[in-house]
Order: sequence, then structure tokens, then C-alpha cells
Amino acid sequence: METSPIPVVTVQTAPFEDQRPGTNGLRRKTAVFEGKKNYLQNYIQSVLSSIDLRDRQGCTMVVGSDGRYFSRAAIEVIVQMAAANGIGRLVIGHSGLLSTPAVSCIIRKIKAIGGIILTASHNPGGPGGDFGIKFNVANGGPSPDTVMERIYQVSRTLEEYAICPDLRIDLSRLGRQEFDLENKFKPFRVEIVDSVEVYLQMLRNIFDFTAIKSLLTGPDQPKIHIDAMNGVMGPYVRRILCDELGAPANSAVNCVPLEDFGGRPPEPNLTYATSLVESMKGGDFGFGAAFDADGDRYMILGENGFFVNPSDSVAIMGANLSTIPYFRQYGVKGFARSMATSAALDRVAKAMKLALYETPTGWRYFGNLMDSGRCSVCGEESFGTGMTYKMILTCVHKSCVHLMIVRFDYEGLDPRAAFYLMRDLEAVISDKAFTSQKFAVGDHMYSVEKADNFEYIDPVDGTVARNQGLRIIFNDASRLVFRMSGSGGGMGSTIRIYAESFERDPERHNRETQVVLGPLIAIALKISNIHERTGRRGPNVIT
Repeated sequence: METSPIPVVTVQTAPFEDQRPGTNGLRRKTAVFEGKKNYLQNYIQSVLSSIDLRDRQGCTMVVGSDGRYFSRAAIEVIVQMAAANGIGRLVIGHSGLLSTPAVSCIIRKIKAIGGIILTASHNPGGPGGDFGIKFNVANGGPSPDTVMERIYQVSRTLEEYAICPDLRIDLSRLGRQEFDLENKFKPFRVEIVDSVEVYLQMLRNIFDFTAIKSLLTGPDQPKIHIDAMNGVMGPYVRRILCDELGAPANSAVNCVPLEDFGGRPPEPNLTYATSLVESMKGGDFGFGAAFDADGDRYMILGENGFFVNPSDSVAIMGANLSTIPYFRQYGVKGFARSMATSAALDRVAKAMKLALYETPTGWRYFGNLMDSGRCSVCGEESFGTGMTYKMILTCVHKSCVHLMIVRFDYEGLDPRAAFYLMRDLEAVISDKAFTSQKFAVGDHMYSVEKADNFEYIDPVDGTVARNQGLRIIFNDASRLVFRMSGSGGGMGSTIRIYAESFERDPERHNRETQVVLGPLIAIALKISNIHERTGRRGPNVIT
């Protein structure tokens, strides 16, 4: 029997004033998306309407999630609204699961107009946790500022949204599903794809899988321990590391994606990935790693729990790119790092006679550099890259002076208190007299050479990003950085303080980082008065 076309319905709504996307899209408490009438629908309509109508009609988009609570319900709404708004095809990961890197990979491979990723990254999941929506553009990267501003402006005046409420899809069935819609010439198509396959194909074209498999299965194989933290990376770890590369099945733990990530924040650091840290400290494993919920952050640990700082990780990668077939074939064009990431990569770039770009925090700033051929490898200090063992790290430190860095995270601060703290601190460091300041802590003397609020001019399109973090640079190249994080989920504000210093004495390289950087940390606490102004006795997280 012939079925009737699915109707397209226009629903009246009213705008929300708090739908300006941040560094990682729009993040709120899950209860806001789930409980506020039309909150999810308004934002999805704003994303879709931000795409020019001529580009939107009949185009292809990618949709995926990290598997957190409310993702399946949200995907159903996105499918219904994409159909009603003229999208021709949606490519969705099996069971709704796609890591953020996989979404980027698929967007580029199939030349999609963009992709919607449902994730709040390392923030907690579950009904009481956080939920988020990211929109990646046609180059596979996060939305640039201009796109995010366009989305926000649409959201401020939105009066209606279009939806096909009777459209239903089966996320568990691989393959194509087609739907006839009212007043649409062509059917709307949904393709449910293997979550891992396209990403795996890309990795095969970059790395030497034969050599890696020989290492993991050979007589001198390292014993490894990988924690997927019950996020989206579980299927990727199982398929790539175990099935494809031959690592024992018991090398990978917590590989079943859970809506609440097993009741812990899916944040791969020393504070939250404690089970991995403890396992590594026992000395039974030579290599360990943990991933965040959507797979774009990870932590690397070596034997006996040796921690590789992410700022060192990207420098190690840069120094060893000649071992990777892709870079042997195509060469290395340059490096990029976020401003808050240590300058270790700068020294690698200088030694290799390559350009180094310093950007604001946020992966969207790397996209232009990579697409224009200026940059081959980029990284952030927030566990965006990582690498291997203490021996390798020691070799890198010997070839370029060791940079020691520590980060203090003050989470869940009162937004007004955090705003005024940063405003007043900027006034202090902007005073002309501050650049002649000297700070004496014990037998250390630090003289201020430069202080500013970091500003970035994109070398590709000339766009300017202001107010990206407060920097104090001393005459010995030590640094203090104060930055408001944009990755919260509505649980207050986060201020991050970074202290970084060169350490030229090899005997001090293995000392506790906080001890070596103690004088700088003392200066940071003194000039910011963060404990007095927030009522805190210390940071929530130290990395």
C-alpha cells in the first residue's frame, strides 16, 4: 500500500537570549536542553538557518554524538528538522556514535557542508550532567567566529522552526533509509554508517600499520593499558588497537559507551583518570592512555605512571614526524599551538627551520592555517595531543631546553566574581609601570618584560580575535597566563592559570614541576588574589 508523504510542520516559538555558542559550541546543563520547551529546536534551527538557503537545499550533513544521555532524542529532532529545512542527505554514525575526529574525517571525505556533533567533551554526562552541540564546517573543523556569530544572531530573532514530527529513523540499522516529504521533489535520505571504518581508512593512509602491529605482537611487545572512559572512543579502541593492530583484548578497558560515562567525568587527566594512573603506577604496563568523551583529547602515561605533559607531547610529535609515512611523503609545512601551550614546540620549529603560529585557544583557529598549507601539526595544552615514553621525552629535553609548565583550574566560580577578577587583573598588568616590575621570591628574581591581553590576527583571512587571555612574560622567558575557559556547561566560570619556565639544569628536569615552578605560582596567586576574591583554598584540578 502506498504511504502518504510525511508532512512538514512550522512551529511558532520565541527566542532565547543565552544561545551564543562558545569555544566548543553551545553547552548547557542537560536539563536545559531536555526541559526547556523548544530550547533544542531553536538552536538547531539557528544552525540550519545560518547556512545560505542555496547551499542548504539538497546538501549533505554529518551527525554524530559521544553517546551521552539525551543524544538519541536529540538526533531524532535533528533528523526531523534537517528534512524539513531542505537538507538532502544525513550521514549518521551507527547507534548515533561518531567521535569528533571521525566527524571531521567524514565531512572532508564526502564533501559535506558540515556536521553536528552532540557532545560536552570532558564534562559529565547523565540527566544531571551537561549536554552540548557543536557545528563543524565544510573543512571538517569547528565553526569560525563569523559562523558562530551568525548562528547567535539568528537565535536572537527566531520566531518559528520547521520540523517533520512524524519522521522516524532506526539508528541501529546500517544502510540507507529514504523518506518522501510533502512538497519536496526528491526523497530525504538518511545513511547509517559504521562509526569507525572511514576514520580507520584515513589512519591507514597516515601511519605504518604493519610496523605498529609488529611492535604490538612481536617478542618485545610493550604491555599497554588503554582506558576509553566509557565514551565514544570504546569502539575505536577495540576495532583499531585490538582487532586491526593485534593488541590483546584485555589491553582496553571501559570500552562500552555509557550515557553517564560510568558516573565519572570523561576527562583524561591525573585527577579524573585515576584508575589508569593507579594501574600505571604499579609498573605492570609500559604505555597507558585515556580518552575524553568525544575523542579529541587524551592523556599519555609511561611506565610507573610517568606523565607526559600535553605541551611536551606536541613537541615530541613535531620532532619525530619523519617516522610517519605520511610526512615522509608530503613533508612538514609548519607548526601551530595555542597561546596557553608551552613554547617547547617553538624550539622544535626553530631547530627544523619551520614556521610556528601562536593562536588563541580553540581548534577552529588551526583550520585556516592547515587548509592554506601553512601548518602540518598543531596542538593544545588541554590534552589535545600526546606521545610516548620518558626516554623519548628526555632526548627531546636534551635537544632543546626543557620547558616546565603547570596549570591550575579553578572551576565552578561565581561568574561575576570571575569576570571582575579578570577585569581588575588586566587593569593591573596594563599599567605602564607594571612592565618595570620586579618580583623577588626566595632566591629568584623575575623582571617583567611584557604584559598584555593576547590578540590574534589570522594570517590567512586577516580576522582578529581579541581578549584571548592575559600574559605576563618575564625577561628569562618565563610566563604566566590567566584565561577564562569557554568549556563549561553552565556550572559557573572557570579560570585557568598557567606557569611556565625554562629549566636549563638537567638535574632539575625530574623534580616535581610544582616545586620548580613554586616561585612563579606564588607570583600568580599574589597579583590575582584569586583565593581571597573567590573564597577558594586552591584549584580544583592541577595538571
